[in-house]
Amino acid sequence: MTTISIPIPENLVEFIDQMVKSGEAETKAEVVRQALRRYAEEEAITAVLKSRQEMKEGKLLNGDLVDLVKEFRKKESKISKK
Repeated sequence: MTTISIPIPENLVEFIDQMVKSGEAETKAEVVRQALRRYAEEEAITAVLKSRQEMKEGKLLNGDLVDLVKEFRKKESKISKK
């Protein structure tokens, strides 16, 4: 696992501390990992919904839909295991 260092505004530090204090996560790092996983999931859902809308608008997707779903599930599985 890689460690990164980023500046975080005080209000987010307080939020992270509260999440740990309330037991929502064991460590500050876990709060950030949870947030990033959720963000990645939201991005994946947004991409699917956008694709669905484009299909309704008659825009075409390149590739086999079954393969795209398999790839999506593989990425989703990796995210949930972390």
